[in-house]
Amino acid sequence: MAQLTPSEPSEVYRWPVAIALAAVICVALYLLQPILSPFVLGGLIAYLGDPLVDRLESRGVGRTLGVAVVFLLFSAIITLAIIFALPMLLHQLDALISKVPEIYRWLTQDALPWLQQRLAIPERRLPQVDWSGQLADNWQSVGKFTAQSLKRITGSGANLLLSLANLALVPVVAFYLMRDWNLLLDKALGIIPLSWQQRTSELAGEADEVVGAFLRGQFLVMCALGAIYSAGLWLVGLQLAMLLGLIAGLSSIVPYLGFMVGIVASLIAAYAQFNDWTMLLWVVLVFGVGQAVESMLLTPILVGDRIGLHPVAVIFVLMAGAQVAGFVGVVLALPVGAVIMVFLRHALQQYRSSELYGGD
Repeated sequence: MAQLTPSEPSEVYRWPVAIALAAVICVALYLLQPILSPFVLGGLIAYLGDPLVDRLESRGVGRTLGVAVVFLLFSAIITLAIIFALPMLLHQLDALISKVPEIYRWLTQDALPWLQQRLAIPERRLPQVDWSGQLADNWQSVGKFTAQSLKRITGSGANLLLSLANLALVPVVAFYLMRDWNLLLDKALGIIPLSWQQRTSELAGEADEVVGAFLRGQFLVMCALGAIYSAGLWLVGLQLAMLLGLIAGLSSIVPYLGFMVGIVASLIAAYAQFNDWTMLLWVVLVFGVGQAVESMLLTPILVGDRIGLHPVAVIFVLMAGAQVAGFVGVVLALPVGAVIMVFLRHALQQYRSSELYGGD
């Protein structure tokens, strides 16, 4: 009977140990999900800012100083957005709430009867809703809704302290992770068995390219589309321009979903505001220009074809992440999905080149 060499047992047990370790990590993440939000958000900020810090470091700037500069840049952008954009956005959201009864009236008295007549559908009417009572009982305005939400959050001193602690942890975690990003990656690679390190480094580099293309590239595409749609709808004269542009930009996380959601919502809002069919042509023009800019400039330059996630897969992983781990799952869903796609792609290549696939 052949004897195993000393190296053979380690080769036999490496894969089971790796799989067991991955399972333990997944279970730990699931159990610790309630406290992971500041660490996930901090890690996301650190990942987005690491390339900028590396570029500053390559030009002779110290790592800590570079992190401070990038951190101040991010803080300034967030502060300006809160000061200038948030009040306008809340005002438009308040205006949208006030228009709900008018939009429902148009849907029940104009749009639905017109469709039933054109399509020869038996006439059915939507139920009448007392919107004044409904809005008064729930949230009549953004201010009232915000006040009620703050009252629920601050109703318990322990909950308030926990929320403030989690919020304060985000910049702290982001700063230290951004400063020690490369060091932490080197240490993580050093834990992996020596025979796996070269291949792991190659796969990690490819996964980083895919995740970076999505997190950085798609994020910029979403912001650019939100700005284009908001500016175009503002030029048309739509009162809810910024709100609708933001919805369309955020929905662009799924290809073409932002265009479809944005144009439908904007057409309804435009007709409810102007009651003029010709204004709808301007709305269509705005979204046509935005879609052309995205297809010809934004996506090819900022994202390219490196993500490799089908739109249906994007929807699935987002819903799966929300189901498994709530907000943390949504944040981690697409990066994890992109990494899994990289490994599955290489596993498929290995399978197709194996004797199992091509042999007798």
